[in-house]
Amino acid sequence: MHPIDFQSDNLTEKERRNIDILELLRKRGPISRPEISKEIGINVVTISNYVDDFIKHNLVFEKELDISEGGRRPVLLDLNAQGGYIIGVGLNLANMVGVLVDLKGNIITKTQIAKPATPSVKDITECLLQIIGEIFRRSKEYAANIKGIGVGIAGLVSKRDGSIHWPQKIENSYTYASVDLPLKNLIEREFNVPTLIENDATAACFGEYWLGMETGIRNMVYLFSGVGCGLLINGSIYRGAQGYAGEVSIYNFKQESKFSCVPGNPCFIKRWEMDLGIVDDVKDRLSRDAQAAQKFFKLTSSTMENVDLKSVLIAARTGEANVCAALDTAGERLGIKAAGLVNLLNPEMVVLGGGLEEAGEPFLNKVTQTIKDWAFREETVDLKVVYSQLRENAVALGAASLVMQRLFAQLW
Repeated sequence: MHPIDFQSDNLTEKERRNIDILELLRKRGPISRPEISKEIGINVVTISNYVDDFIKHNLVFEKELDISEGGRRPVLLDLNAQGGYIIGVGLNLANMVGVLVDLKGNIITKTQIAKPATPSVKDITECLLQIIGEIFRRSKEYAANIKGIGVGIAGLVSKRDGSIHWPQKIENSYTYASVDLPLKNLIEREFNVPTLIENDATAACFGEYWLGMETGIRNMVYLFSGVGCGLLINGSIYRGAQGYAGEVSIYNFKQESKFSCVPGNPCFIKRWEMDLGIVDDVKDRLSRDAQAAQKFFKLTSSTMENVDLKSVLIAARTGEANVCAALDTAGERLGIKAAGLVNLLNPEMVVLGGGLEEAGEPFLNKVTQTIKDWAFREETVDLKVVYSQLRENAVALGAASLVMQRLFAQLW
């Protein structure tokens, strides 16, 4: 196993140029050396030196253009998508997704399992090892060329060593328990492959930037259900000093009384449930509408005890009034929180992900309109508010893309 430094953001000038050239080839290839030189702003001789190194590492191949206007046919370069493969695993609101991708981000195989109802550190660890093992079992012909594993997971992920402080609910209160989960070491010991651990929202944000969104966006907020967010600032993922940036709530369980809210007027910087409280709101509404409850339970094959976000979103597609009202309320709450981030960061785009994509256009429209109502008008004139293009694959593909970026940088 190669000793790859996945957690550090400190890249050399050569590593950054490696990334720039290989990423251009991934997006625009086949492309000629002069075109790369013009795009990157480096002379052709230097570009050729980099390319020779890439060819030696089997990351790039050359091919001649079939048509020429006379003389020597120009040589084009392209990224070798089969030069390596990467496993990405991501934890979403309702499930865990695992993918194997090539170097152009194409999904070779995908698997997913349901997320534990009340996930503990042990449960999540077991699920992660299970899904990675399943990807290896499905990918035997690729196994020898799997270059790395990327994992996007909830919690505070240390940039220094990849350790995780896990969010844990104690009675009715949330706190970040001091669980130094050595997930990176566990996975590397089990599969003997270099592993990167990243916060789920940060991973999803990078995946959207690297693989999903339109080109040219350099400043973005990726709202991962409203509990956390990924930040793209001036074309780079922002992690903060230790890697913990992106938590969009504050909470002190010792002083709950100083941070209480009037019912119906929630605090927008207080910690929320991952589902924005939608399930609890729907259950409350159904408890006061017996006829609607009966129809809801029949439609979704659920009971009051096991209503979950999946069943709520199934009912939303039918226009069920209680569900639509709950989603409308949640969209407004999320929009107000997003407006604060828009005022603070002035992004070009706000992306909603983490499972909220399944709520449909009315929810997106509600969030968008609320942002416009609450943020400064000057900051919303050109602002785009969209759902994640990568949807449920965003965290897994983002984690894999972060590994891919390091592969490009260090040519391992």
